[in-house]
Amino acid sequence: MKKGTTKTTATAKPKGSVRELGDAAECLKTLAHPVRLRMVQLLLHGRYTVGELAADCEVPDNVASEHLRLLQRCGFFTSEREGRRVFYQVAEPHLEKLMACIEGRFLS
Repeated sequence: MKKGTTKTTATAKPKGSVRELGDAAECLKTLAHPVRLRMVQLLLHGRYTVGELAADCEVPDNVASEHLRLLQRCGFFTSEREGRRVFYQVAEPHLEKLMACIEGRFLS
């Protein structure tokens, strides 16, 4: 081997493009809010209405609705109407691993 060169090993190229990672970054930015993270925690354990989520997060219903709308736009949650009530639930199964990482690192 010539002086100044390094040996490279053949490894698999990481998945995704910069554009795809940009989409991921946008959704991660959406998650990066304490109320939204709490909503993820709750919804990983069951389905809830806006009012129930708002009460737990100590925010007005309209604020909770806006947080939910942003999270739905990223595909994290779905909603289902039952009569006059709308229930939210997790649509993205990877949220469980992501939340476990966050809880393991930042919560006691």
